[in-house]
Amino acid sequence: MVNVIIETPRGSFLKRGSTGKLDFISPLPCPFNYGSIPAYIGTDGDFLDAVVLGPRLPLGASISVYAWGTVGMIDGGIYEDKLICAQKPISVRQQRLILLFFMIYAKAKYLLNLIKGRKGHNSCEGWHDAASALARAIPCIHQDKNAV
Repeated sequence: MVNVIIETPRGSFLKRGSTGKLDFISPLPCPFNYGSIPAYIGTDGDFLDAVVLGPRLPLGASISVYAWGTVGMIDGGIYEDKLICAQKPISVRQQRLILLFFMIYAKAKYLLNLIKGRKGHNSCEGWHDAASALARAIPCIHQDKNAV
């Protein structure tokens, strides 16, 4: 199980990063809840990205869910994992639909980066197991400011 903080609720057009800053406005609503796992730093140097399947969750919600797999992405030439999470196991059909979304997303991100003058390859690298994404990530050690 992992703890995910929701940055983009399902159905939202506003894509936010882990800092809460608006990344971009999508022409299509996000088909799932999107967020990050503050316990891990991903290969892109930001909190590990996570998709949470199921009903719409509010912005800023914190939810503990199972990580069932990961979709590997290259964004601007940098590899990153998108951990795929849900309360129940993910069916093969769901897995295929998630991969299709990220294939289309990679093409759209390429166009967005091109417009912004950013270089680098964008692609969906397929489905992998969740353990491999967590092994690539760097665990964060959160220190309590009030601790003595």
